Amino acid sequence: MFELPVRTAVPRLLAALDGHGAAVLEAPPGTGKTTLVPLALAGLVPPSGGPPSPGPARRVLVAEPRRMAVRAAARRMAWLLGEETGGRVGFTVRGERRAGPRTVVEVVTTGVLLQRLQRDPELPGVDAVLLDECHERHLDADTAAAFLLDVRAALRPELWLVAASATTDTGAWAWLLGGAGSGAPGHPEDTGTPAPVIRAEGRAYPVEIRHAPPPRPVRPPHGTRVDPALLDHVAATVRGALREGDGDVLCFLPGVGEIARVAGALAGSGAEVLRLHGQAPAAVQEAVVRGGGERRRVVLSTAVAESSLTVPGVRTVVDAGLAREPRMDHGRGLGALTTVRVSAAGAAQRAGRAGRQAPGLALRCWSEAEDGRLPRRPSPEIAVADLAPFALHVACWGDPDASGLALLDRPPAGAMAAAREVLTAVGAVDRDGRPTGRGRRMARTGLHPRLARALLDGAPEVGARRAAELVALLSEEPPRALGDDLAAVWRAVRAEGGGRGGRPGGPDRPAAGTYPERWRREARRLERALAAGVSVRGDGDGGDGEGTEAAPAGGVAGPGDGGGSAPAATGRGLPDDAAAGVMAALAFPERVARRRGDGAFLMASGTGAETAAGSPLAAAAWLAVAVADRPVTAASARVRLAAVLDEATARWAAAPLGSDAEEVRWSEERGDVVARRVERLGALELSARPLRAPERAAVRAALLTGLRREGTGLLRWPAEAVRLRQRMAFLHRELGGPWPEVSDEALLAPARAEEWLGAALERANRRADLERIDAGRALSALLPWATGEAARLDELAPDRITVPSGSRVRIDYGEGQPVLAVKIQELFGWQETPRIADGRVPLLVHLLSPAGRPAAVTADLASFWRTGYRSVRAELRGRYPKHPWPEDPAGAEPTRRTSRRPGGG
Repeated sequence: MFELPVRTAVPRLLAALDGHGAAVLEAPPGTGKTTLVPLALAGLVPPSGGPPSPGPARRVLVAEPRRMAVRAAARRMAWLLGEETGGRVGFTVRGERRAGPRTVVEVVTTGVLLQRLQRDPELPGVDAVLLDECHERHLDADTAAAFLLDVRAALRPELWLVAASATTDTGAWAWLLGGAGSGAPGHPEDTGTPAPVIRAEGRAYPVEIRHAPPPRPVRPPHGTRVDPALLDHVAATVRGALREGDGDVLCFLPGVGEIARVAGALAGSGAEVLRLHGQAPAAVQEAVVRGGGERRRVVLSTAVAESSLTVPGVRTVVDAGLAREPRMDHGRGLGALTTVRVSAAGAAQRAGRAGRQAPGLALRCWSEAEDGRLPRRPSPEIAVADLAPFALHVACWGDPDASGLALLDRPPAGAMAAAREVLTAVGAVDRDGRPTGRGRRMARTGLHPRLARALLDGAPEVGARRAAELVALLSEEPPRALGDDLAAVWRAVRAEGGGRGGRPGGPDRPAAGTYPERWRREARRLERALAAGVSVRGDGDGGDGEGTEAAPAGGVAGPGDGGGSAPAATGRGLPDDAAAGVMAALAFPERVARRRGDGAFLMASGTGAETAAGSPLAAAAWLAVAVADRPVTAASARVRLAAVLDEATARWAAAPLGSDAEEVRWSEERGDVVARRVERLGALELSARPLRAPERAAVRAALLTGLRREGTGLLRWPAEAVRLRQRMAFLHRELGGPWPEVSDEALLAPARAEEWLGAALERANRRADLERIDAGRALSALLPWATGEAARLDELAPDRITVPSGSRVRIDYGEGQPVLAVKIQELFGWQETPRIADGRVPLLVHLLSPAGRPAAVTADLASFWRTGYRSVRAELRGRYPKHPWPEDPAGAEPTRRTSRRPGGG
């Protein structure tokens, strides 16, 4: 019974723990690392050959990332001992606990482990902790590991810590665990040595890898959308596997929706089709791990079957090549799952499932060439997820910025800043990031801080039971088939769950493991928590007697505690639809949304939102949006779950987002200064009235904003001003300082704009005033008067130059080299090209015909007279016979007039 492949590694693991206190266990799936190792650590089974240890059993905590894996692991270990769960082997997930005084091995979720560490970091009575599936890099697991390393370093050096991984990528974990006693765990300067890595060889059979790409190109995944053509191909591949092979088929798909489509396509295949995912009923989970039966099985699974569960009987794996990862849009406060390519490590894990009991086959629904483009491993959750729960955990741990924690990856600075903003808004931390008493109570609920805030502040307004029911509904998104109206979904789940909360043992109690049953259990846990003074263990065994401080009656706790009046009807007097709106708005105040068109809304965060076609929410004036996502290329978010709201409740729930202030700004719509007193709720404008005497500084700032957006063309630019700017630009380009740059960007930089426009802006209030400012007069303020160079402007960059004929001809300082355009006859006798800017730059001379048309261009007059003039003379002499065309222009007399002498020249 106990002869599992990991058995041979157990003595080495125990020796490593005796010597170092921490170790990394690398064991492929199916070797028994999840079930046999905890029993061996506890002394309930012999490490090798002989009898169990005669001494007292060690108490072992096993942390799993998923509730499904917790129950499966506990059942398997209890079965190995010939017992039921709740005896020597127990388990705890949020809202459910089967453990007692005899329990020495307890399997918990990583979330429950975090709750226990926060309540009592010493973990009294626990001798060893095994973090299973640590390679999956779930945020709770990373956080729990960091806290446990702190505990070992400061409080419990005798506590054994094992990080168990199903992959060979264990080096980073070895260094992390080895540095626990260095005083600076996880830091670059850490001088610790890596913890021992104990490797267990699996008893895997060979697995043949075949690539089975779709016959035609399919669109890549986009957000949560997967091309139906790919899913049809996956279903066809499964059918082929059933025809050509034997044994059961395990098919990996990214989510519940894709599982449902493929299941539908497999109708009539003759096989029993089981749908395995995080929300699958307990009966389905048990059927999957039990195996057996007369009919062949097809198990359609999300990533939960990669390593957390053993699925017996599988000979073929069909892999769609996709996975779901969390992504957080911190700017909009929207989090969602997105579909990504499976990692190379994940694909290898999936394929290995086919070789557990016999040689197997893995069919990959992508081309062999695509293998090299797969990411090496999945993204660590700390890099992509909403960090508000993590930020609250580390604040309560005493390290608000997580700088002293041993983490494989540091949390992104932007994501942590966004998380701290959320925590400050809900009153969980103070301005320095330290947890408030309220924040510690929120952390003990085991809820996201937003939902904890809704529970605390909503209970006095809607009643404890309804608050608990609605928060339970929001803590695990209900099936989308129930619709997008939160109140309607609440009524449907409540009816299926057996009335208000579904009393246990009643005839209408839902089947264990279904969504209504899980909802009912979580609602009761939260209601008990409220009754116990909002002091929750997080593991289903009631309150701990701490934290009796009363929560605020309403509004978001934060700077100034928000303010505002609660809805008029509270507690039991508030209708269910209104109660749903109150709770959703309390949890997500920045998603309070006002209608701006048919089915179109604007949220207080500034993000647009749209309801689905035909949604009953489309006509509401206000919504409290509980669940929304935004496709990558979409301008607006899609409303997945929301409740109808009224304006008064929106103002109350989102009070900290409210403002009533003077607003002086440049309006792009009007192209002018707008001065108003505006009442807002985040990005939502509630009311506005004109300001008669706005502050002068604000008006100046608005005018400068308008100039920066529309450019200096807003000012009046007479010809003289344009020429002055061109001359100054030329001198800056050729001589540099002290001649200033006069591009729009430079002129409108904050300090420079004040320097040359300051006086003019003092008298301006609106666009029309800007259009009256003489830009040339203002620009002269930038000339280098202080150095005396301003007096040399006409010398260095003259506006006009006197030519041999006596004419004063204007120089064109437009783009490039300055141009002198003059008739040929006016330059007779001028031997050298004139130069400016202290002789550095020759003028580009445009020689014009008597009609003023360009005849030649030169920057070297002497050369032109010698070589170019002859051809010009030959061409123009007959056309303009009244003008002089001497053979020797260098010695001829210049003139502006025509010659009356026949044949002149």
